[in-house]
Amino acid sequence: MKIILITGIDSGIGEMTAQKFLKEGYFVIGTSLQEKINFSNENLKVFQMDLLSDKSIKNCAQKIKSFNQKIDILINNAGVMLDKEDTVIIKEKLRKTLEINLIGTIDFTEQILSEINEGGHLINISSSAGSMDRTGKESRMPNHYPSYKISKTALNMYTKTLALRLKDKIIVSAIRPGWTFTKMGGQEATSTPEESANDIFEFAITKPETGQFWFKGEKYPW
Repeated sequence: MKIILITGIDSGIGEMTAQKFLKEGYFVIGTSLQEKINFSNENLKVFQMDLLSDKSIKNCAQKIKSFNQKIDILINNAGVMLDKEDTVIIKEKLRKTLEINLIGTIDFTEQILSEINEGGHLINISSSAGSMDRTGKESRMPNHYPSYKISKTALNMYTKTLALRLKDKIIVSAIRPGWTFTKMGGQEATSTPEESANDIFEFAITKPETGQFWFKGEKYPW
């Protein structure tokens, strides 16, 4: 049975992606701000992790390692948008956003890399908001959520640099899940969490070209 590690499975895209993999017969290791979540499965193991806390990240990584199961797919899904209505950078929001969406995610990834099987797939959930090419062209609110955009652009660069480091060992991808009906995406979104989860699942089980940004199986501009 293949092992999937997904961060942030307590709601939205993360929850639906975890449930999709479980439905398809995979064993899922999930992380959540709270260890108790609103669904369960005999093939699901949940660990508490707060990406704002170095100690929490270290403890979670150690628990996953002690679980003694090599990981086939890692999906870095956990993230926040704290400045949805802002059009200027608020320093405190920028710092917290970067700590969660970028620094905490990188810290966790680096600590868990040794547990990923050779030939595995590492996926960072990004956004069209992180595209230098598309920001301002396709955005519904081109001047809004600058801290979120900065965090996802930086995460994309981490994807590129990590792919170069792990070339011929682990495939590293960034995915745009699309505008999804979640607390973050809002009620006007065009995709359901289930649809986004299905897209992520279908992509995650493939062997794409490493170090690329993807949307619905097609390369997306950086």
